[in-house]
Amino acid sequence: MTAAVVAGLLAGYGIAIPVGAVGAYLVAVTARTGWRTGAGAALGVATADGAYALLAVAGGSALVPVLTPVMTPLRWTSAVVLAVLAVRAAWTALAAHRAGGLASRDDGTVLTPARAYGTFLGITILNPMTVIYFAALVLATGPSAPTTPTDRAAFVLGALAASASWQLLLALGGTLLGRTLTGARGRLTTALASSTLIVMLAVRLVAEG
Repeated sequence: MTAAVVAGLLAGYGIAIPVGAVGAYLVAVTARTGWRTGAGAALGVATADGAYALLAVAGGSALVPVLTPVMTPLRWTSAVVLAVLAVRAAWTALAAHRAGGLASRDDGTVLTPARAYGTFLGITILNPMTVIYFAALVLATGPSAPTTPTDRAAFVLGALAASASWQLLLALGGTLLGRTLTGARGRLTTALASSTLIVMLAVRLVAEG
């Protein structure tokens, strides 16, 4: 079981550490809204990673041919959602700056931890490459792949723990960034820069497909 936990941790960090558009958006949201909301968002990402790890050990290789035909539309959907969120965040930051306030809303509604959790869970679920990644790792381990229910559960929990710890670290970085840039101009600059980065990463997500 220990080997399965270690394998899950390595797999989880492997998929979580490369910071893409979702990670950049997580940092930006936390910088604007604070630690609690950022932690909710981080756990949303980790939940999606854990769910895909579970699908992988439960038969990910069988899901690959099912997911392959819809990879392109899902990738486009994910990119469009991220781009819309980035543009909306930039627009909100500009409006708040003009009004002399501080942006704490993304779409006219207070972004609570629960709402952030659901938003980031949905964004991450739109990336079926995650289940293919986990399935490939499971298949690559050959005879040592987790086969018993206990080992499979250990693998999934390891992947979930790894993803959660990394996403929470990103949220912490966003919190520290938000505290550092307390001025209105600093907040505005950060919001616009992060929105630009997210749009660029979303475009690359489609281009790489």
